[in-house]
Amino acid sequence: MEKLKRGVFLFIRYLVRLFYPKTSLEGLHNLPQEPCILVGNHAQMNGPIVGELYIPGEPYTWCAGEMMELKEVPAYAYRDFWSKKPGWSKWFYKLLSYIIAPLSVCIFNNARTIPVYHDKRLVKTFRATMERLEQGRNVLIFPEHEQPYDHILCDFQTGFVDVARIYYKQTGKCLSFVPMYLAPSLHTAYLGEPITYCPENPIKEERRRICQYLMASISATAQALPRHRLVPYSNVSKKEYGYNREEECSYEKTGS
Repeated sequence: MEKLKRGVFLFIRYLVRLFYPKTSLEGLHNLPQEPCILVGNHAQMNGPIVGELYIPGEPYTWCAGEMMELKEVPAYAYRDFWSKKPGWSKWFYKLLSYIIAPLSVCIFNNARTIPVYHDKRLVKTFRATMERLEQGRNVLIFPEHEQPYDHILCDFQTGFVDVARIYYKQTGKCLSFVPMYLAPSLHTAYLGEPITYCPENPIKEERRRICQYLMASISATAQALPRHRLVPYSNVSKKEYGYNREEECSYEKTGS
């Protein structure tokens, strides 16, 4: 059965690579020699797809643990992907959330993922992340949540920065975080200059400092690029997508 699931995943991965637009990467010189954490805008499913197919070094991506558990997929998928759909269509998306559950479990358990939990299982997330970093692999994280930062990004959850504290305790090395702006409409991902964890600072201060830098860097990169359509964090209608120029942005800052 596991071989069958793996085969199904590889076939789906092949189809996605065949039909998904090829994505170029700029700023690869900003990747440190040591393992690092790349932090980017989610851009709905574009972020994980680009991470799986085009980021060099085959990084492992943080993935919602609920999308990897058959019983947990429907509630999570509906809440996270489709809860803002028009009222008349909600019955369809509730049904769809159950239909996709087996496929979700197959895909996310066979891709290069690290399950992320927000309960007592969180220790598994950090343990798996450390294992990958110690193997020399980079880790890719999309920490946006519903609160707005600006017209480009939603605010970042900050808990992922704690990985650096654990990494320093275990290796004596300071972990770097690399900002990544993904622009699907330009078919390009842009890597910015990294920021490095400082063990002398309190962890609360480091969460704030690192996340503020990453968000500011990603937003500045987006705004400096030629005019292009944004893919927001929330799964809203394409009619609500804005542009990287704030004065043209039609996407509401509330993310709704």
